[in-house]
Amino acid sequence: MQILKFGGTSVGSAERMKNLVSLIADEKPKIVVLSAMSGTTNNLVEISNALYVGDVDKANGLINSLEKKYEGILKELYSKESSLKKGQELVKNHFAFIRSLTLENFTAKREKAILAEGELLSTAMVHFYLEEIGIHSVLLPALDFMRIDNREEPDLSLVEELLKAALEKHPLAKLFITQGYICRNASGDVDNLKRGGSDYTATIIGAALNAEEIQIWTDIDGMHNNDPRIVDKTFPVTELSFDEAAELAYFGAKILHPTCVLPAQKRNVPVRLLNTMQPEAKGTVISNKLITDRITAVAAKDGITAVRIKSTRMLLAYGFLRSVFEVFERYKTSIDMITTSEVGVSVTIDDAKNLQAIITELQRFCSIEVDKDQTIVCVVGNFALEKPGYAFRILDALKSIPISMISYGGSENNISVLVKTVYKKDALMALNKGLFGL
Repeated sequence: MQILKFGGTSVGSAERMKNLVSLIADEKPKIVVLSAMSGTTNNLVEISNALYVGDVDKANGLINSLEKKYEGILKELYSKESSLKKGQELVKNHFAFIRSLTLENFTAKREKAILAEGELLSTAMVHFYLEEIGIHSVLLPALDFMRIDNREEPDLSLVEELLKAALEKHPLAKLFITQGYICRNASGDVDNLKRGGSDYTATIIGAALNAEEIQIWTDIDGMHNNDPRIVDKTFPVTELSFDEAAELAYFGAKILHPTCVLPAQKRNVPVRLLNTMQPEAKGTVISNKLITDRITAVAAKDGITAVRIKSTRMLLAYGFLRSVFEVFERYKTSIDMITTSEVGVSVTIDDAKNLQAIITELQRFCSIEVDKDQTIVCVVGNFALEKPGYAFRILDALKSIPISMISYGGSENNISVLVKTVYKKDALMALNKGLFGL
């Protein structure tokens, strides 16, 4: 069994939906995970925001506009009158449901029900199109098997049980269509996977079924060695380890969310990143295979705040670091980088929501300096810690860039530096030239 996931751009128009079929219409058993049409989830969020503030007229105007968009796509997608009527009935029913949620006080539970509509629409539309052109498929509702627990984490054992039971009802079927992103929570209410969305769905399904392979189809040909939006000369990395992929994703590579690789890594199911625009491209394979002694790629994470903490004593007292970390823990604020010296510690955070409260608490026992508008530039690879030269190559490439923090040794897959965001582009270009000769 293969798991294929297609994002919003891959189902973003009638033409894209038709093109998608050529990538899934073979005899290999597969589950196809689809996102909502590009732009739809943002529209649904906008509708929800209007309802939260009680602006029902605005919400209904947005609903009407989105429904007309879908009605236009139906006419482009289906050539048979019977298929068009089924599609129109589908759209009518789903938008009637969305309108029904505008009639009473709006809650977070209702918002999640609205946000699920995009995937429910896209999967049914593709299913009907497959039916029209004579390709048998089974529409497999994700809400029947995708579950998260009280910690909002996927309940993999329950997903496995429910999914296998659902598949057993269709022993002769080879093509299944299901929704990404959406699920039910521990209370049985409609919810969503948040981090990683449809990619997460695909890797959870792949792990639950011990699939042959998970394919993530996007609009770029795999994970690149640098950010192609900023750096002109980049190339796709053919092979990545799960640890390398997680580091790159966490530190800014937008093609994949870091959480997504965990279920596949747990069950050792390879993940292949492919390009719907260039299906012949090799893409990137992520697996447990290790390629040692190499620098693989560079990524950058913006929106970073550095907090420099100095002890009020000359030397760090016993328990000082624990006291510092407990403050960040109380405010559920994760730390990305950390460096220490005899009298202080510097940390970086990517969520400054509770920064002022954190500073207020820390100032009770230490002095604080804060630097905003920072970027973590991360060099990922498989570094043999006993082998010299990695840090020199990286720092030599960055010799003209002011660096305020360096993190090395905490992982064999990551060397990170902190720079002001205004130096981000220069840093990425310098590393591309110094490390890859591009």
